[in-house]
Amino acid sequence: MKRASRRAALALALFTVGSLCAVASSLIAKPADVPDRAIETRVSVIPINFDRDRPERKEFGKLIFRGGLNLFGRSRHFGGFSGIAWIPPARRCWPPTPALDARDLTYDGRWLKGMENVTLGPILGHDGKPLRIDAERDAEGLALTAGDTRTGQALVSFEREHRILRYPFTMKSFGPPGGVVRLPKEAGGMDANQGLEAVALIHAGPLKDTVVALSERLQDANGNLRGWLIGGRNPGPITVRRLGGFDITDAAGLPEGGLILLERRFRYSEGVKMRIRRISAAELKAGRLIEGEVLLEATDRLNIDNMEAIAVHRSRAGETVLTLMSDDNFSPFQRSLIMQFALP
Repeated sequence: MKRASRRAALALALFTVGSLCAVASSLIAKPADVPDRAIETRVSVIPINFDRDRPERKEFGKLIFRGGLNLFGRSRHFGGFSGIAWIPPARRCWPPTPALDARDLTYDGRWLKGMENVTLGPILGHDGKPLRIDAERDAEGLALTAGDTRTGQALVSFEREHRILRYPFTMKSFGPPGGVVRLPKEAGGMDANQGLEAVALIHAGPLKDTVVALSERLQDANGNLRGWLIGGRNPGPITVRRLGGFDITDAAGLPEGGLILLERRFRYSEGVKMRIRRISAAELKAGRLIEGEVLLEATDRLNIDNMEAIAVHRSRAGETVLTLMSDDNFSPFQRSLIMQFALP
């Protein structure tokens, strides 16, 4: 029996990475200009399986694959995505940019099928004008702090000029920023290649409403990755154990109060790898060395690319769903992928 097709409005916030590339290439053609306003664009898709050789396989590590798409946008500004967010119940969000706002993902049962009603637009500065200098608009992470599908607030982290800004959004606009999250003094020691890669919000438990800010490569004396709990009841520094040379690319809060980490490793000799870790609410405490639990680790023998973005939501069926996105760096040798996994 053929599964009925259904539609879900989506909150997809997809950021353009400045000039940081997992794979250096002289053929990367990142647009030099920035859109002046939001513009509509069409996106074509090709469904993908996570295991190309065994498409029937759905269980990977501790996750269940729920489908994926290879995305092809008509606009030259489509690509370079490094952050993603999802607002329930309608799951829609205006993103920073140049960025993508996908109002509808279509599904075939629980499987991703298509993407419709897509717009691209600029990220705004405090003066309400689009940010045009690369160092100013190198947005890396997104965390939703309040609101519904009509109005709310989001945190956006920036690399190079390290900062976290508060962006109000409505149905028709994203920003300009209305506030700043103060970073700890230690964060001032980051250089351009060690910057703020991920920002997340804790949704429940003793750390509810705490902002988690994580660096990509800023390390302590033992080579572990540094981050901070900001605000909330127990703020302070944290350290994430660096395993196997992986770098943090994104993070997202779990419904029960924990944290999901997305990590990447790239070597010319071995290609790209991806890892997803779960940090429990009990382990996430200031002053601690955090390791967490590996949910999935994959090489490019599976259908991955430069995986940069992750979001978490609870489905109507009660599943915890992870949505991942890749950053193609505007390179013809990389892809813009979106995929979903269920966490049993």
